[in-house]
Amino acid sequence: MTLIKSISGIRGTIGGQVGENLTPIDAVKFAAAYGTWLKQHREKENYRVVVGRDARISGKMIQDLVMNTLVGLGIHVIDLGLSTTPTVEVAVPMEHADGGIILTASHNPKQWNALKLLNEKGEFLDAVEGAKILELAESNTMNFADVDSLGKITKNKAYIDLHIIEVLDLPLVTVKPIEAARFRVVVDGVNSTGGIAIPLLLERLGVDVIKLYCEPNGHFPHNPEPLKEHLTDLSDAVKKHKADFGIVVDPDVDRLAFMDENGEMFGEEYTLVACADYVLSRTPGNTVSNMSSTRALRDVTEKYGGTYEASAVGEVNVVKLMKKNKVVIGGEGNGGIIYPESHYGRDALVGVALFLSLLADKNISVSELRKTYPNYFMSKKKIELTPDLDVDGILKAMEERYQNEQITTIDGVKIDFPESWAHLRKSNTEPIIRIYTEAKSQQEADTLADKFIEEIGHVANALV
Repeated sequence: MTLIKSISGIRGTIGGQVGENLTPIDAVKFAAAYGTWLKQHREKENYRVVVGRDARISGKMIQDLVMNTLVGLGIHVIDLGLSTTPTVEVAVPMEHADGGIILTASHNPKQWNALKLLNEKGEFLDAVEGAKILELAESNTMNFADVDSLGKITKNKAYIDLHIIEVLDLPLVTVKPIEAARFRVVVDGVNSTGGIAIPLLLERLGVDVIKLYCEPNGHFPHNPEPLKEHLTDLSDAVKKHKADFGIVVDPDVDRLAFMDENGEMFGEEYTLVACADYVLSRTPGNTVSNMSSTRALRDVTEKYGGTYEASAVGEVNVVKLMKKNKVVIGGEGNGGIIYPESHYGRDALVGVALFLSLLADKNISVSELRKTYPNYFMSKKKIELTPDLDVDGILKAMEERYQNEQITTIDGVKIDFPESWAHLRKSNTEPIIRIYTEAKSQQEADTLADKFIEEIGHVANALV
């Protein structure tokens, strides 16, 4: 299972068999399906698509295949080259384009890549639109342009700078107080495009930047998912340089985590909590995160008189509920900040600017800031999928086992207990079942997760 077609895009490993991995043929097929869908969806004379990539080793190869496939369909391409997911999202409406494609497998290791597909608003496609593209990819109905109607590729390297300008212009980003605070920050760019964008943003804000793994060569120095166990080098650098805090992003810069001045994790889940605290203190309103995110966001939202609601996992689901509830900020507990004042996409640049504004305003250390929030602890575990596992059967059985508790089934099975919760779901991006739990201590959260993993094992054996 190394080619995954889902709401989050077309994701797979490089090399191997056609149809089983993200081979050049698969990249062309899905790019052609997207371009065909775009032309059917938009129905106009000229079509434009923005394309950018993270720094993965396979990125240029996949991007060239994708762009030239679009050219073959008669679509004009704006090539951003090395970019970030939120930068491409911002560029689509700025360019008055019909859509966008980002070549990135987000937090997955270097052998993975993916096509993330955007609409004309620079937002991810919904499940219905995604299903149509998958259907087109398996058909032979794609019709390419004749030789006089081919598209053109135009390079534009300015968009990271334009994105930074857009962030600095946000009313709640307090540039002068941040400059006056003279922060010192270590940035772990995991040798991808965050190593370009985040230091540039910080330098514009007068921050003293110490770069760690900021060479965009695609050779990830550690597992690129921004979790504590992968960030010992960042912890050491923060302490060595006596920095105010550390920043780490994933390869495509839509996830953001902080480390305090002692080299301890601020908590990936608390990135959104802190940014929401700042935004809500100035623009009270409602919030949304996904079902696998901490209860702390609910607590902070209610403190300011707002209403919190949880969506199914997946950025498009979060955005849909955010629009419905007219929220002022939302996102995902994996460090994904979605701030509608900027755009409806997870954006680490926006998150960094809001966090710095909060710190400059409160004039306290990052460790002191963390103590001001409700203390919840989360365990994030997973079970590798094998062909014999009946995931739907397992989730149904778990739902029945806990039918006397508060159950939510819009995305897998979430079981809410008075002082804790557990969320069991099949991943959109990896061949795994995710088991997320949250409780009032790390030991309780880990114990609860292990209990569910054991139960799932028993249920799976019973279903075979």
